[in-house]
Amino acid sequence: MVEFTSENLSLKEISVSGQCFRMKELFTDEDGSHFEIIAADKRLLAVQNKNRLYFDCSRGDFDGFWSDYFDLGEDYGRIISSIDKNDAYLTAAAKNCSGIRILRQDLWEMIITFIISQQNNIPRIKKCVERLCERFGQEKDGFFAFPKASAIAATDEDALTALGMGYRAKYILQAARQVVCGQLDLEELREMDYETAKKRLLKMYGVGIKVAECICLFALHHIGAFPIDTHIKQVLGEHYPDGFPLEKYSGYAGILQQYMFYFELNG
Repeated sequence: MVEFTSENLSLKEISVSGQCFRMKELFTDEDGSHFEIIAADKRLLAVQNKNRLYFDCSRGDFDGFWSDYFDLGEDYGRIISSIDKNDAYLTAAAKNCSGIRILRQDLWEMIITFIISQQNNIPRIKKCVERLCERFGQEKDGFFAFPKASAIAATDEDALTALGMGYRAKYILQAARQVVCGQLDLEELREMDYETAKKRLLKMYGVGIKVAECICLFALHHIGAFPIDTHIKQVLGEHYPDGFPLEKYSGYAGILQQYMFYFELNG
């Protein structure tokens, strides 16, 4: 068990922020809120009581994986304090969900997850991801790891459609086969800068600019990425008719985008 304190980390807020789909609150008792987090082929049970957190893992696993996963090396308080005090909307959004952090998630998992997210809502995305993991992922100590590209590439479109993937089935299958044959090099993608990575992702079958931006932000940790979906588009129209001031928050606008997204859905 690893215990630590964090002023800007809320498992509850992150779990419903739309950036991850295998983190869920199990129950709440006198000890706090209990969560299950599954990332790639790892599973973590965690408890949060205000700003005190308890991770059911070894210190080695915490230092070697989970600390980086939750981006604990970044000072999110500093980022929040940089927000223009005259921007009432963004100030309120950040205050409402100051515990959100941009997770450092597995690239392959995020490619498939955000292909699934197209024209989809969060509950349905979670169900689709779970069905995919149960059908093609490796079972490990009571949970299913996210399936490897080779496992998906070996199936067919009909099998994916049967899992509720709809028109996205052909995009998922093509992505898996591109990884397996080397046409899409994940290691190479990890080394690219933001603009180069986005351009490469946009060459993938079925990947548009919003999905590419989400992959850049939530997997490659290019926190300057700024995904625009229908919710953010509404925010921009109502509060930033002349455009969001990306230049003012250059290099970390993606974090502010998450505050705005959460505020619209849960504020």
